[in-house]
Amino acid sequence: MSEKFLPVPPSRQTLTDSVYEAVQEMVMEQHIEPGARVNIDLLARQLNVSPTPVREALARLEMDGLVTKEPLRGYTITPTLDIKTFNDLYDLRRLLEPFAARSAAKRRDDAVVHALTREIAEMRRTVEASGGSAGSGYQEYRDFAWQDARFHETIAGTAGNSLLSDTLRRLRSHLHLYRLYHLYYTTATIGTVTINEHEAILAAIRAGDSDQAEAAMLNHIDRSRDRSERARARSAAPPSPR
Repeated sequence: MSEKFLPVPPSRQTLTDSVYEAVQEMVMEQHIEPGARVNIDLLARQLNVSPTPVREALARLEMDGLVTKEPLRGYTITPTLDIKTFNDLYDLRRLLEPFAARSAAKRRDDAVVHALTREIAEMRRTVEASGGSAGSGYQEYRDFAWQDARFHETIAGTAGNSLLSDTLRRLRSHLHLYRLYHLYYTTATIGTVTINEHEAILAAIRAGDSDQAEAAMLNHIDRSRDRSERARARSAAPPSPR
């Protein structure tokens, strides 16, 4: 872990929340490499805080699935998804999220429809400000990523199953890290395409069409998987000769 990366010292929200966000950013930007052990004292010095809020932040990141804690070894950054785990993640999303979308359409809660409409509007503003993509680094794409996450989590919450919501939240943390590693969000039209797919899901939920909501969510996940696979292939390709 490099001493050179010095995030802005925590100054907003509560100290614990600020430290959590700062450490999360370091993990997402891979200033602490995947698989590396976390030096709590070093993190505390970098953030100019005591070790206590750092430990609290790491405990929250463990719940997100971004770090793991081992007896006598402390915290370690979760490795980036390999191909098998990536495919397992999407297979699980294909099972869970269409069911959540179907449940949302059956209930057709006005508050949920309003929340989803708001998230899409926020995503559109973020994408328009960045020219269609969502940036190449965590800072640049963070707003888009959280708006995307809240859209999916709002739908998952309508199923009335807390385990489903918790599972999807952990899956998305891994997915965001994977996408950052492979520069998924730098594609010029990625934001616009994602919004269009979200709008199709929302239209079905607003209409109370459970079959179409399920189908639209499944289509979105499959297309997202294809985009992620293409991003991985691009990042693995050798540079073109000049």
